[in-house]
Amino acid sequence: MVVLNKIYTRTGDGGETALSNGERVPKHAIRVEAYGSVDELNATLGLARLHAEGMIASRIAVIQNDLFDLGADLSRPRMEEDAEAPYRVLRIIDSQVARLETEIDEMNSDLSPLRSFILPGGSALAAHLHLCRTVARRAERAATALAATESANPAAVKYLNRLSDWLFVAGRIANENGERDILWVPGASR
Repeated sequence: MVVLNKIYTRTGDGGETALSNGERVPKHAIRVEAYGSVDELNATLGLARLHAEGMIASRIAVIQNDLFDLGADLSRPRMEEDAEAPYRVLRIIDSQVARLETEIDEMNSDLSPLRSFILPGGSALAAHLHLCRTVARRAERAATALAATESANPAAVKYLNRLSDWLFVAGRIANENGERDILWVPGASR
């Protein structure tokens, strides 16, 4: 369990921060950008959850917890050394990705096929979920940039990719199962 007795430490005043293994890196490091984007995604999901009820609300709660796991995962460099760590290193695992896929398939089964792209909006919940989707895509871009240059868990990248799909489908559910989706009309304002 994490204990936070003191919120400020002054250790980051010079532009560096500590990763979960204690290593100090610049606050603008791609790893920090990746887990910072995941943190932002979690905050936007908190806003969406204010408008959610039932199944969507409970699933968002699970995802928010997953996102803390994901942030911990991304803040841990050098995956190859984890086997020698004196404690179990928290990582996103394939079953978390599979759970999102199952939920996407389940939610999507009641929706009509799309014949156009959807404009973000409709209900308040749908609009918030679409915002979450775009933040998830940015977090995914940061995670793939990290994975291209440093050690990163492939399951973490997959999780972000599936989560953006989950958020898209959940947005359609939040729009009365797609009935209130706002469809893009190409060239409509010409």
